[in-house]
Amino acid sequence: MFGVNLLCIRTQHFHHYYCKLLLVTMPKRKITKKSETITEKAKKPKEETTKQKKPKKETETVEKKPDVEPEISAANGSGDATEIKTCSVDGRKSNLKISSWNVAGVRAWAKKNGVDWVAKDNADIVCLQETKCAEKEIPQELKDLKDYKIFWNVAKNTKGFSGVGLLSKVEPVKVDFGIGVKEHDQEGRTITAEYEKFYLVTTYVPNSQRKLMRLEYRMKWNKDFQSYLKKLDEIKPVILCGDLNVSHLEIDLKNPKSNKRNAGFTQEERDGMTALLEDGFFDSYRELYPDLTGKYTFWTYMANARAKNVGWRLDYFILSDRWKSNVCDNVIHASALGSDHCPISLLLAVPE
Repeated sequence: MFGVNLLCIRTQHFHHYYCKLLLVTMPKRKITKKSETITEKAKKPKEETTKQKKPKKETETVEKKPDVEPEISAANGSGDATEIKTCSVDGRKSNLKISSWNVAGVRAWAKKNGVDWVAKDNADIVCLQETKCAEKEIPQELKDLKDYKIFWNVAKNTKGFSGVGLLSKVEPVKVDFGIGVKEHDQEGRTITAEYEKFYLVTTYVPNSQRKLMRLEYRMKWNKDFQSYLKKLDEIKPVILCGDLNVSHLEIDLKNPKSNKRNAGFTQEERDGMTALLEDGFFDSYRELYPDLTGKYTFWTYMANARAKNVGWRLDYFILSDRWKSNVCDNVIHASALGSDHCPISLLLAVPE
């Protein structure tokens, strides 16, 4: 730059101004280009960074949805959000609703708002299993339910073990506790309510336990209990409900292959259910939905099983064969919380 200035001073007037023009304009052009280049380069990374952040937000939103959806299943037997069936196959309207729930300790269940669910459900008869509570310790919330009369059976020798309850808006003709076999009756597992046109039996079937320690006892229970039900069935139709502690078919639990020698899915227990169903009774849920999968009533508290829907169908409504035409629907309320089991409901069109 210094040499060019000296040269320009010695030239003619025209060249003097020409050189000055070069000195003034050319550096400005270079500075402007560099400035534009620097500005453009500075802007591009910001634009790219902005573009990269947007997809991440979209991905995070998509990934969060499955964590919520599996926990809440349909509230009816159809497997989706359709309406509950309120008519029998021959068009008669439902006139009786029975709900059943293994509450896994009635006092803890009441603290989890289980009684609120019962009040909203408004069934004519409510059956509870595994109550683990003496009659004098029944939660006040349960006693305060309007229109229900409470019947309670508890284990005789072991406090806080087993137990069943029955709440009825309709006064039964008669109520019996147990099945007439002392060995079984001391565990407080059964209540039988006789009504005008049927017997209702609610039960908490013995669990075969880990390493199948009580499987032999369970087989004896199955035989004696089936004999008891058959005698009732000779007099009036029978409705059996409760936690029967068996998944009868492979579609009745999430992982059948890995559970074949675990309590609730041994061949012996499944054969016991088959024997009952071949002796004049039917599983109302499978009668309505023979091939439906992924519908369970029990999920262990371990390994986030309920959110993943890794469950078992252990809770049933079993009826006398001659009442098949009276069934309207069998509902699994999978979204109802308060226990490791969920409640189930049976809607019937009882002949008048």
